[in-house]
Amino acid sequence: MTSCGVGVLVLYPFSEEECPVTLIPDIQAKILRYYHVEKWRIGTIARHLHVHHGAVERMLRQAGVPRAGTLRRSRIDPYLTLIQETLTKFPTLTASRLYAMVRERGYVGGPDHFRHLIANHRPRRAAEAYLRLVTLPGEQSQCDWAHFEHLNIGQARRPLMAFVMVLSWSRRIFLHFFLDARMENFLRGHVAAFEAWGGLSRVVLYDNLKSAVLERQGEAIRFNPTLLEFSSHYRFEPRPVAVYRGNEKGRVERSIRYIRESFFAARTFSDVDDLNRQAQQWCLGQADDRLCPADKTLTVREAFAKERPALLELPANGYPTEERKQVSVGKTPYVRFDLNDYSVPHDHVRRILTVVADTQRVRILDGASVVATHVRSYDKGQQIEERAHIEALVAQKAAARSQRGMNYLNQAAPASRELLAQAAQRGERLGRITSSLVRMLDRYGAAELQTAILSALSRGVPHPHAVRLALETQREARDLPPPVELSLPAHVAARDTRVQPHSLDSYDQLTKPGEDDV
Repeated sequence: MTSCGVGVLVLYPFSEEECPVTLIPDIQAKILRYYHVEKWRIGTIARHLHVHHGAVERMLRQAGVPRAGTLRRSRIDPYLTLIQETLTKFPTLTASRLYAMVRERGYVGGPDHFRHLIANHRPRRAAEAYLRLVTLPGEQSQCDWAHFEHLNIGQARRPLMAFVMVLSWSRRIFLHFFLDARMENFLRGHVAAFEAWGGLSRVVLYDNLKSAVLERQGEAIRFNPTLLEFSSHYRFEPRPVAVYRGNEKGRVERSIRYIRESFFAARTFSDVDDLNRQAQQWCLGQADDRLCPADKTLTVREAFAKERPALLELPANGYPTEERKQVSVGKTPYVRFDLNDYSVPHDHVRRILTVVADTQRVRILDGASVVATHVRSYDKGQQIEERAHIEALVAQKAAARSQRGMNYLNQAAPASRELLAQAAQRGERLGRITSSLVRMLDRYGAAELQTAILSALSRGVPHPHAVRLALETQREARDLPPPVELSLPAHVAARDTRVQPHSLDSYDQLTKPGEDDV
């Protein structure tokens, strides 16, 4: 590659296709004079002027010098007619496939040099010019998804998707992050953008994503029926861009690039809610303070203030964007939704229920009545329970008490599974062991119990007494008071009061000789 400044020339061994022709005018004039007047060869000119021979050759071709007169005969020459005809019909055919075709016809050159030669004969697509798109205030907005990275939430790995909507005239940006690109989140992004702007544009421009367009044959478009219902509610026109015409929604594409470079790069956040709080501050701050690309005399904030009266008014009632899914309850009182299990009352097993969820909570309905409400979890394989649901089942089925305790232990202290297995091999009563471990779990906590169980297993004693001994050893090593159950009566809890041992020095005075001793 030739890097040129004023009187500076640095040489790098680049190929002819990679070598630029940004030569200073003095060097260009010398190349033309040496070639046309002095009749020097390209290699001689390159050595004399200390430039790459590829730069010399390309500069001569741009000046109108025919390539054939400057190159020696090549092994590819007999096959040029075949190659050019094939590339005319199939412009994107790979060089490896062309090499196989000429190889079958007798070409003996190597594949690397052939690929280099093909680059000179491949037809170039003519550069396409575009008109600058002009929109009226409040006329159009552009919308798209952008994928940033993946987030690990517990055992789940979820994509971090950014919903981006831009007003085409003022270039005001709305940005909100979701953990997937489902239709419900697509509509939630619209509603949040409309509410943030206090109105909406008459036309919303989309790419041909499945949330907007289900099928397209030429000019015939089959929209997603949910989006059509949503647009009818807010009275805007959904309009997809032409296929392979991303330039028609260049404003949102540039906004996504701006978000990547100016907002997301090197940013830290604790969770999605924290990221969205930062995104809102950025949209109302830095993004609004930049100059409006359509009118450099205005900031985006000032341009939006002028565009705001031209936006359509919001309807009196918002569009419902909650996820609705019918689920079947099996033998156990749980329903599966979005990779997790949520508890329901035990008298609703073997039924078809409806899950209605937003980004924060999950409601479970039996007809029109709500039977359970839970905080939504984005983890994977978790059991989200309401304690009353399980206690009611345990009260009805006494036999379920032991099994429930085992499940409780397995989630809190996974090592308890191995301890119970070894205890069963020794013929121990699992119900009594389970009850003892559950009481220790309630008093000492999951982390302490897990460590104590591992200690008991390492000593080969799968018994609650060994676990209790390990727990007390851990407690004394940390100089902590004995744990006291809050539900114990006061006179029972007093028995666990920590007693400081009395100093024995006072007893030594009894052995000292007194004044009356002889």
